[in-house]
Amino acid sequence: MHEIRHVGDPVLRTPAEPVTDFDKELRRLVDEMFGIMYAADGVGLAGPQIGVPRRVFVYDISNRKGHLINPELIVDDEEQVVEEEGCLSVPSRETGKPLYAPTPRAAGVTVIGVDRLGRPVSVTARGMLARCFQHEFDHLNGKLYVDHLPREERRHVLAATPQP
Repeated sequence: MHEIRHVGDPVLRTPAEPVTDFDKELRRLVDEMFGIMYAADGVGLAGPQIGVPRRVFVYDISNRKGHLINPELIVDDEEQVVEEEGCLSVPSRETGKPLYAPTPRAAGVTVIGVDRLGRPVSVTARGMLARCFQHEFDHLNGKLYVDHLPREERRHVLAATPQP
């Protein structure tokens, strides 16, 4: 079973590669990702977060559950909404729980990709689901939510994480 990688692990800063094989191994990976996400009390999890540098993420938030493979993100609403955001890969050194910080995100997005069988998927979202999609999409591009924070806030959050 894969484990959640933490800030400082190079896989989190490396853009993920497209998924090309839609086989039994991919279906197992998606199922395992859901299990890891639920065990950690998360609402989303991307491949790089468990050391798998592939463009896949799972989510279960706001009564919406699913997964996307090779997603593209389209910003539907440029309005920025600042709300608390945390990440399983950015834990507190003291508690091991995600550290949260006010993070700006677009108010509305659409993600387009495929499912684990290669079937087209398109989901339009606002609110927390839109935030989740942007967060997981960032992971696929080697970014973390702290990259969206002002410098001082970013330093504060990173200083509270375990050091590699």
